[in-house]
Amino acid sequence: MKEKKAISGPVYDARTLGAGKMGILGLQHMFAMFGATVLVPTLTGLSVSATLLFAGLGTLLFHLITKGKIPAFLGSSFAFLAGYFAIAPNGERELLPYACVGVAVAGLMYVILSAFFKIFGTKKVMRFFPPIVTGPIIIAIGLTLSASAITNCSKNWLIAGFAILVVIGFNMWGKGMTKIIPILLGVISSYVFAIIIDPAERTAVASAFNDASWVGLPFQWEDTVFGLFGGKVDKQLLVTSVITIVPLSLATMVEHIGDVCAISSTCKRNYMDDPGLHRTLLGDGLATTMAALFGAPANTTYGENTGVLALSKVYDPRVIRIAAVFAIVFSFCPKFAALIAAMPVATIGGVSMVLYGMISAVGVRNVVENKVDFSNNRNVIIAALILVLAIGIKYYNASGAIQIGSISLSGLAVASVVGILLNAILPGKDYDFEQESEGSTSVNFKV
Repeated sequence: MKEKKAISGPVYDARTLGAGKMGILGLQHMFAMFGATVLVPTLTGLSVSATLLFAGLGTLLFHLITKGKIPAFLGSSFAFLAGYFAIAPNGERELLPYACVGVAVAGLMYVILSAFFKIFGTKKVMRFFPPIVTGPIIIAIGLTLSASAITNCSKNWLIAGFAILVVIGFNMWGKGMTKIIPILLGVISSYVFAIIIDPAERTAVASAFNDASWVGLPFQWEDTVFGLFGGKVDKQLLVTSVITIVPLSLATMVEHIGDVCAISSTCKRNYMDDPGLHRTLLGDGLATTMAALFGAPANTTYGENTGVLALSKVYDPRVIRIAAVFAIVFSFCPKFAALIAAMPVATIGGVSMVLYGMISAVGVRNVVENKVDFSNNRNVIIAALILVLAIGIKYYNASGAIQIGSISLSGLAVASVVGILLNAILPGKDYDFEQESEGSTSVNFKV
């Protein structure tokens, strides 16, 4: 297959709009990523402030590595939720740094893949990450998270149902910006609804807000990976974390490539060639490792912000960098983080129910849009083993993992490794990555 030429298109320069309008556009981009980005620390127990800080810093690092050419914002990745829950199922503060070690190493996998892209080229590398592997893994990620959504919803189904209806309503029938930020709107509206109908929620929110200061540091040293080494380190848990979480990077790396395809299509520029996928993967991977080391979630390129690009028609990367600066500034306000931390559990449950279902649906789309042939026994075997291993091991016992020697392996880790190996060994590989087709990846974990 011949590679297509780089797409040409006009360069949109936001400076002609003036500083005021550029600032407003930057705020719009920050709020577009906000609802989904802060939901990750809310679900896992990580710091909201650290999340915002390293979303901003990670975005600036990404822009530095990609020569400031791509209007991409890096926010929290949902694909690693299962990994956090495997290591710290109830958001235990003392266990989260161990999970962050696994995520930090997963970020380094991007660096390795970046080198492979540089040396061997996109098409050769992507043959090892076809939709028959990534699709079922993504489906399994959503399904293995589903039980936690139901548990949270059961705290108050009225509040959870309200959140679900708002998210669905704006996702289906929203106009303009409201269609791009349904998660944020669902969280805010359900939060307000809970405060109105439940006096206990009003008291909890008021207490959290009053106890927090206006200015403070975004993270504490003991919550970082570095804080682990001030005392006794559980080496077995460290190894388990790495083995459990690193395979999840398979899905997130393909998600990254899909987002770069989408941004290229939106901006009418071929960013896969210039600055190149090797640079974008390197930027995303290093941003993820940096964030994880300081107790923040993994980063990923955000589809919501691609939607804002399409809405505003302003593709200047400087606007994204302004949004990153706003995120950094907000990270130094503990009162802001306190309001997020006080979010009703049922609100989290309602939003996450839609979100986890959407993750699985994205996996189905990944398979359908790429026309995976299930009349081919090879494909059936790969998909079947990935799904059964991932979900079966998850619910095999209370830990949701199997023990191999002293190492505990999650279902997703086992399924990912088995899927990659089967795809490499079994004859009949027919996947050919099309660089400029968004359908070639079709991965986006955001609603």
